[in-house]
Amino acid sequence: MATVLGSLGLSGCTPKPNGPEPAAEEFFAALSTGDTAAAAELADRPADARAALNDAWAGLQATHLDAQILGSKYTEDTGSITYRYTWHLPKERTWTYDGQLNMVRDEGRWEVRWATTGLHPRLGENQSFALRADPPPRASVNERGGTDVLVPGYRYHVSLDARAAGAELMSTARVVADTLRPFLPTIDAQRLAEQASSMAEPMSLLILNQADHDRVAGILGPRPGVVITPQPDLLPTDEGFATAIVNEVKKEVADELDGRSGWRVVTVNQNGVDVDVLNEVPGDPAPSVTISLDRAVQTAAQNAVNFTGKQAMIVAMKASTGEILAVAQNAAADAEGPLATMGLYPPGSTFKIVTAGAAIERDMATPNTMLPCPGHMDIGHRTVPNYGGFDLGTVPMSRAFASSCNTTFAELASRMPPRGLTTAAAQYGIGPDYRIEGIPTVSGSVPPTVNLAERTEDGFGQGKVVVSPFGMALVAATVAAGQTPVPRLIEGRDTVVTGQHQPVDPKVVDALRPMMRLVVTNGTAKDLAGAGDVRGKTGEAEFAGGSHSWFAGYRGDLAFAALIVGGGSSEYAVRMLRGMLDGLPADYLA
Repeated sequence: MATVLGSLGLSGCTPKPNGPEPAAEEFFAALSTGDTAAAAELADRPADARAALNDAWAGLQATHLDAQILGSKYTEDTGSITYRYTWHLPKERTWTYDGQLNMVRDEGRWEVRWATTGLHPRLGENQSFALRADPPPRASVNERGGTDVLVPGYRYHVSLDARAAGAELMSTARVVADTLRPFLPTIDAQRLAEQASSMAEPMSLLILNQADHDRVAGILGPRPGVVITPQPDLLPTDEGFATAIVNEVKKEVADELDGRSGWRVVTVNQNGVDVDVLNEVPGDPAPSVTISLDRAVQTAAQNAVNFTGKQAMIVAMKASTGEILAVAQNAAADAEGPLATMGLYPPGSTFKIVTAGAAIERDMATPNTMLPCPGHMDIGHRTVPNYGGFDLGTVPMSRAFASSCNTTFAELASRMPPRGLTTAAAQYGIGPDYRIEGIPTVSGSVPPTVNLAERTEDGFGQGKVVVSPFGMALVAATVAAGQTPVPRLIEGRDTVVTGQHQPVDPKVVDALRPMMRLVVTNGTAKDLAGAGDVRGKTGEAEFAGGSHSWFAGYRGDLAFAALIVGGGSSEYAVRMLRGMLDGLPADYLA
C-alpha cells in the first residue's frame, strides 16, 4: 500500500510507564501514515489486522487519517484506549468519530487485541467500510406563479445486446419488435436481430419517457439481451405548456441545476452488500430557476390560439418590467418554428401606432388635429385606398386612428424624412436586437427609404416594414409603460440589447393612450369592449393572395400582440385576443 501523510495528536493523561499508551501511540502513528503493515505487526492477529486495515483505507478512498488519544485505562494485562479518528476522504470530505481500541499484554509487551470494532464501534466481523456518493439533487424550473415546469426525472434508453441474448436473440427480437412497434412502426424482428448481431456494442433502439417505460418494462426487462438504462433528465410537468420555450430554457439552465452531491460511509459484508450506514451527509440542491412565463397567461393564450386552424400566435409581456408572460402558438405555427418571436410579417395598421407617434413627436399633428381621410389618396405614383374605400372626410387624427384610415397615415408618412419611421420604430422596440437567454427573437425591420411610394406604404404598415408578434408586443408595452422595457425570460439573466434608440417623449405616450382606447370604444376593436380598459390597434396586412389579421395593445400592465397568418379581417385577431383575456383571472395585472 502506498504511504500517505497523516498526523497523530495526543491528549489526556501522561502515559504511565507500564500502561498500553506507548503501544497504542505506535499503532496510531503507523496507521495515520497508511503503513498498515507496521500497524498490523502491533496486533495480536497481524494477518487479520492488516487485511482489515487495507480494506478500510481502500473502501474509504482515504487520503490520510488523524488519530487522537482521548484517554486510557488498564488493569493487570488488559486495557483500552479511547481514540478519535478523523478520516480525510476525496473532495475535501472528512469523517470524525470516537471509538475504543482494546489492548492486551503478552509476556510484558502491550499489543492491540484485534477486532474490527477497533476500527469503528459498529463495524462487524467480516465487514469493511465503503464510501458511497449520492447523485446531486437537481433543482427544478418554475414559472412566475411558482409552479414547476421542469422537474428532475429519468428517461430510459433501450438497447439490444446480441451477445448477451445469445441463443435467445431471435425470440428476444420478436418480443422487442412487438412491444416497441407503437413507438417504432417500421421495426422488424428479423432485421433487428441481424443488425444487433453485426454490432460489437449493444444496438441503441430508442429513449422512452417514464410513462412509456412503465408500460413496457415488465415485458422487455426480463428478456435476455435487452438493456434498459435510466438517464437523469429534466422533464416537463405539462407537455403542452410552452413546449418550444421550455425546451430552450432547459438547454440554457440544465448544467446549472445540479446541486452538491451527498455521500455516505456504509459497512458492507464480504459480498459487497451494504449492511449499515455509519455516516451520512445529504446533498445540497441548487436553487430553483424561475422563468417569467405565467401559467395563467400562457394557458389562456394557448387556448385562444388553438381555436383556429391557420397559423396563430400570441405574445404577452408585463409592460413595466419586460417579463415575457406568454408565447403561444397553435400546431400549424409550431410546424414552422418559433414564428411568434422570429416570424416577420407586414404589420398592417398596427404600425399606425408608430406612425402616429412619429407625427406627434415631430409636431406634425396632435390627436385633435383635423386631417383628411378620403377613400383614396394619390401620393406620388401610388394610390392609397382605405379598406373598402370608406371616406370620413376631414376628421381629428384620433378618429382617423380609431377608424384606421390608411390615407391619413400614408400622407403623414410621406412628409417624414427617409429615416423618420426607422428612428420612430426603434423608440418602440422594433429594430434593436434582443439576445434573451432561453428564447430566440427578432423584433422587426423598418428600413429607411428615399422612395416616396415605399415611405407612404410604410406609414400604414405595408411597404417594406416587417415585424414579429414579439416586436408588436414591445410596441404595445412601450405605450403602456411609457418606455420600451427590456424583455427577459430567465430570472437573473440579463438581456443584451444591441441598437441605440431614444426614449419616447412623454407627450407622445400621453397622446397615444386615449387614441388606442378609442379604437376599442368607438373603432375597429369594439369586440373588446367589456374586457376591461383595453387599448390597442387593429391591423389587416395585405400580401399576395390574402391578408394577415393583427391586434396589438395592452390592458393595465399586460401588453400583447395577436396574429393570425392569412387570417383576413382584423376582427378574427381581436376575437382571439378576447378569448385570451376572458380566460385570465379577473383583473389580471389591470
